[in-house]
Amino acid sequence: MVNVPFAPFSRSDKLGRIADWTRNLNNPSNRRNNANDSVFDFTGDDSFAATLAADEDSSFRLVDGKPPPRPKFGPKWRFHHHHNNPSRHLPQRRDEEVEARKREAEKERARRDRLYHNNHRIGGGQHQRREAAVFKSSVEIQPEWNMLEQIPFSTFSKLSFSVPEPEDLLCCGALESYDRTYDRLTPKNERRLERFKNRNFFKVTTTDDPVIRRLANEDKATVFATDAILSTLMCSPRSVYSWDIVVQRVGNKLFFDKRDGSQLDLLSVHETSQEPLPESKDDINSAHSLSVEAAYINQNFSQQVLVKEGKKVSFEEPNPFANEGEEVASAGYRYRRWKLDNDMYLVARCELQSVLESNNQRQFLTLNALNEFDPKYSGVDWRQKLETQRGAVLATELKNNSNKMAKWTAQALLGGADLMKLGYVSRVHPRDHFNHVILGVVGYKPRDFAAQINLNMANMWGIVKSIVDLCMKLNEGKYVLVKDPSKPQVRIYEVPADAFENDYVEEPLPEDEQAQPPTEDVANGLSSEISVAATDVEDKEITAVP
Repeated sequence: MVNVPFAPFSRSDKLGRIADWTRNLNNPSNRRNNANDSVFDFTGDDSFAATLAADEDSSFRLVDGKPPPRPKFGPKWRFHHHHNNPSRHLPQRRDEEVEARKREAEKERARRDRLYHNNHRIGGGQHQRREAAVFKSSVEIQPEWNMLEQIPFSTFSKLSFSVPEPEDLLCCGALESYDRTYDRLTPKNERRLERFKNRNFFKVTTTDDPVIRRLANEDKATVFATDAILSTLMCSPRSVYSWDIVVQRVGNKLFFDKRDGSQLDLLSVHETSQEPLPESKDDINSAHSLSVEAAYINQNFSQQVLVKEGKKVSFEEPNPFANEGEEVASAGYRYRRWKLDNDMYLVARCELQSVLESNNQRQFLTLNALNEFDPKYSGVDWRQKLETQRGAVLATELKNNSNKMAKWTAQALLGGADLMKLGYVSRVHPRDHFNHVILGVVGYKPRDFAAQINLNMANMWGIVKSIVDLCMKLNEGKYVLVKDPSKPQVRIYEVPADAFENDYVEEPLPEDEQAQPPTEDVANGLSSEISVAATDVEDKEITAVP
């Protein structure tokens, strides 16, 4: 090879170093005359003369192999993004890495919360989560009421009681036939919901029922109620909104009543949903407005799906609440009796809405309607999903209205209905709460549907039996069962005999002890404070029951 120096050596020679980068050739005093070094000393060769020029030699600099000091973790690193290699400038110290992960997790959590609130901003306002919603009591707790018992719903889950098949004591009213054409409705051929203003609907309480009064005088039973009241007790563990039931102990008999204008006459909407509803009572999507709308829809739906001018099935006695010549809604009342104990019977008035005759067989029906008010709240648009994903629509309704659908199923089972028809009714427009359309009707067998929604009849009767046994131990008088508005529990209060009467007036205090009546908000706050002080139980948030 040309111009490459070669130094012969023997295998026995000692090799000192391959290359010596520390020697300074410009200083002759530093040159070493070591024999081992001279073997690899090529400075005397002419081919290297150019490379040893002083001007080039001075251009060499010693390079520090240590890494440069990294800046401490701070805002400059946090907002300095590197998309190709995001971990290139991550801090290397363990404590700084932990701190960085915490900050990144906190930032991600804040981003998710911000995204959640942006997606759930309805009507221009940002609402709180449903868990933090505050509900009012269905009845204002008066200071003179005496709380006797407090029963948490957790004790109801373990109850079980089996009752034999009931017997029909009496049947009243008349039923119209169901129109099968409504079973073929789809969102593409929807029908407008009609209004039946001329037909009268009756929501008579237990003690105002002339038939129950007659059965009580004949000692046919010990406990008397209606299917609406019994279903409220049976499905109470699923309830979120407050409700109340009046209990009257007269002699050895027990009457379960509802107040005039009670929440039991309305239908709850979105009760078990996690999405909050507007709190303003004037809003068309508030809980109260939706309850009134749902009751209106349910009544009209139950009359529209009947055969017009069709054959009626009349029972033994006419409608006990209708006057002569009055146009009444299609309704049949079955007064049924269940045996709770050896010497204790329960009689309940159960209501049916329609009848269906086929193959010489008669089937009794209950008719109820689910209503869609705004797809933004439920997340499922019925007009798009009802025909192709009916199961998903039903699952969403079971999640948002678990208590209402369980009560409908319990009423169908109590009344001995063979079928329960559920209608899907939606607003013509989300902001129009007066006009509605029927999108479809689906039928279920009550027992099969109860198993589908995890409704246990033995457990429901166990709840009723435990409350009846508790009330039978009370002295004669009037009491009220109130579902706590903020806790999963029910309370029993002893109230004056003239409570909830039209002429009920509290005893006036002496003039020196009288105080100005509080405002509505203060009164509600005072009653809640009294309830909390009487119970001394820690407040807990209500979640929805699955």
